[in-house]
Amino acid sequence: MNPKTAFLCVAVALVFNNCRTEPRRGPAASLPVAAPAAVTHPETGIALPPNYRETFTNYLSLDRVQNHDQIIRLFANDIAMQGPNERNELPFGSVIVAEVYKARVDGEGDIEVSSLGRRIRGPMALLAVMERGEHLGKGYREGLRNGHWDFAAFTPGGEIAGKDLNSCRACHSPLQATDHLFSLDHLSRK
Repeated sequence: MNPKTAFLCVAVALVFNNCRTEPRRGPAASLPVAAPAAVTHPETGIALPPNYRETFTNYLSLDRVQNHDQIIRLFANDIAMQGPNERNELPFGSVIVAEVYKARVDGEGDIEVSSLGRRIRGPMALLAVMERGEHLGKGYREGLRNGHWDFAAFTPGGEIAGKDLNSCRACHSPLQATDHLFSLDHLSRK
């Protein structure tokens, strides 16, 4: 085999070796690390799970549909990864962590995209947590109710974010058919 062919074979092998079809676990070297201890949101009592990158499954990463200038990485605990039951609901104890990133912009303020047309991730903007529990989601008016789900928001450093959680509730409330999740179809080991 000539040197050029050998080089191409090695390059292709490296590319395919780095392409995974299974969800990734664990931290990526370039990602910020959240606070090491659990921080509980005072409004909802929902905690930012410590070490979620090591203990949760990164089941989806994509350009955020609702926001043209954001990218989202979603992590789920093992309970959520069991998938929905016969009522199309995740089990109580399900926790989803969303890392929300700003899209990188060029010098003119336009969003940069990769050669695949995907937004390029810039700095992390927010950590959002959804938790499903029997005691959660009660007492909200129509349009803010999300079954037994509720929300919490944290800064990239793991502190309480000043985000209005009703905007999260209102966005997810109409999604009754998918247990108030945009990504329910991606949560299943079955």
